[in-house]
Amino acid sequence: MKIKIAIADDYKIFRDGLKVGLGADDNLEVVLEADNGEDLLMGLKEAEVDVIIMDLKMPIMDGAEATKEVRKLFSSIKVLVVTMYDDDKFIIHLMENGANGYLLKNADADEIRKSIYAVYENGYYFNDLVNKALLKKLVLKGNIKPSFNQEVEFTERELEVLKLICEEKTAAEIGKEIFLSPRSVEGIRTRLIEKVGVRNTAGLVMFALKKGIVN
Repeated sequence: MKIKIAIADDYKIFRDGLKVGLGADDNLEVVLEADNGEDLLMGLKEAEVDVIIMDLKMPIMDGAEATKEVRKLFSSIKVLVVTMYDDDKFIIHLMENGANGYLLKNADADEIRKSIYAVYENGYYFNDLVNKALLKKLVLKGNIKPSFNQEVEFTERELEVLKLICEEKTAAEIGKEIFLSPRSVEGIRTRLIEKVGVRNTAGLVMFALKKGIVN
């Protein structure tokens, strides 16, 4: 299994450093580089990409705008936002726009590798900065009101899958635990995303926290 990666960052020195850091892992392969959001979107039409490492501050089209476009055009690609900003409202806004995870630029190579595997396998990565406690505090205090469908009814099986997603389990692990094929688990995940009205798995976790489905 090779996870194919795109790096969108206007600093070549950052891209080069990242490639060196990721090169130590045989399962990770950088297949696309772009120095702005427009170049990234053009490149994604040709290259097969699993995970984008997305800088926010880029010329022509920034990372926030590019993340929205990626969500519309390439819904299966995971987006890891890498930035220098650690403002709470900003983080939640990005997650709502479809980012799967959030890293600060000073993250070390190990954390970046870990986050790539997490978004690839689980659909989201919350580090200490964007951990569940922070999301819960933000969402419950009402500082930020994520836009969820308000009246949602779940089957027992859907609730079971939602809780296991929040435990950072992969589709294969969930399937093993509740005796379903990974494909069936993915089907339930997709149904949950549609029901709740969020963009991805990270949004599902935010919803589950807001509604007290998980602690």
